[in-house]
Amino acid sequence: MLAALTPAIGGCAISRAEPPAMASVQPIPDRWVLAPPGEATVALDRYWAMLDDPLIAEFVERAQAENLDLAQAAARLRAARAGLRQAEAGFLPSVTASGGAQRDVGDLARDGVQLSVGADVQWEADLFGRIDASRDAARGDLQAAGYSLGDLERVITAQVASQTVSARALAEQLAIARETLAVQDDNLQIARWRNQAGLVASLDVEQARTQRAQTAASIPQLESNLVAVANAISTLIGEPPGRVYAALTESPRAVPVPPARVTIAAPADTLRRRPDVSAAEAQLAADLARVGVARAQLLPFARLTGTIGTGGTNVGDLFDLVTGNVFAGLSQLIFDGGRARSQIDAARANADGSLAFWRQSILAALQEVESAAVDLDASDTRVAALIEASEGAQNAAILARSQYQAGLIDFQTLLVAESQLLSTRTALVSAQGSRAQAFIALARAMGGGWSVPEGAAINPSAGEPGT
Repeated sequence: MLAALTPAIGGCAISRAEPPAMASVQPIPDRWVLAPPGEATVALDRYWAMLDDPLIAEFVERAQAENLDLAQAAARLRAARAGLRQAEAGFLPSVTASGGAQRDVGDLARDGVQLSVGADVQWEADLFGRIDASRDAARGDLQAAGYSLGDLERVITAQVASQTVSARALAEQLAIARETLAVQDDNLQIARWRNQAGLVASLDVEQARTQRAQTAASIPQLESNLVAVANAISTLIGEPPGRVYAALTESPRAVPVPPARVTIAAPADTLRRRPDVSAAEAQLAADLARVGVARAQLLPFARLTGTIGTGGTNVGDLFDLVTGNVFAGLSQLIFDGGRARSQIDAARANADGSLAFWRQSILAALQEVESAAVDLDASDTRVAALIEASEGAQNAAILARSQYQAGLIDFQTLLVAESQLLSTRTALVSAQGSRAQAFIALARAMGGGWSVPEGAAINPSAGEPGT
């Protein structure tokens, strides 16, 4: 009877909303407004390789394999996949077996041991789509967990690359400071000789001492900053501090030079590649399905239960007599004090929140791409200007040093030239680091640097993840 009623009642199944089209909830521009036109094409899967720095490539590979935040996200993905299997199990009956042995005692006790074997079967007919909605919610959770894992990989990859660039810049600034300190040691010695010879006043000596001491004071801070950045990279790649710092100091390299004017895909294509936007959309789908699950509580539940059992005094006659029963029943919620209605309202509120979060992720992605593209273009201009300034400051310092030694200028002029040289060289390295970091930020904003790990596919039909 229950099987006959199922098709008829199934027409009254709850309706479930699907996530709307992206363009319908948040207007998306046809083209980028502020980003300059691009020329260089970037392979987003391995964009850090374009920086041509072996340590960046090594650290990124280590982070993708050993980062503990990624390990936690992979565990959440496995939990979501188990949740989907649990939801799908609701379509199948549950069977519980039982068995026992009984021996009577007393004057009227039966002789021997009474054996019994039985089984209980329960099955819920998904008349109104409650189980189906639960499965859809679990599938959305699985997809959201998979995309969240990819998004975390995207962010951590960019963090490792950016931190390594910072370390390269700090190491180069430290080398500049040490070179400048050696020059200032010579200047101090020259000032002392000239003072002893009566050619200059003691003021030159004191100014030389002050300048040298200021440069010497900056070196410990740069060393401390380099250690801090190296240790942060060590944590990101899942290892104790020490080796990364040694690698950075033993194999110094110039700050990487990224490609200029990167080609950017259309806004809609870029959004489709962003795992955080996809994760937000999947979470919205899951929350919309949960609205259907909550609404199904107001509709009847149909269950089919059955019991089968047998007994005997020995194994040979255990199955001579088999008994059982089957019961089909419908249950309908009548009154619960508004609990079910409040759960529906809560599910709808969660879905509204997920919709707003999805829209926010779209706007954030558009903002990141536009800002990073403009930043990269501006960094190129700034580096070019600072290169010219550094060359000029270098020539001025050489001339000032030779003229001071010849007694043609006072020490104050040399002091200004040396300070300008140190300032422009340091600013140039900082600008070069900012330019490389702007490229990394742009590649990350375009959705570069992530992939679903092998064996941990977002597809619900995939097997157990291997991560």
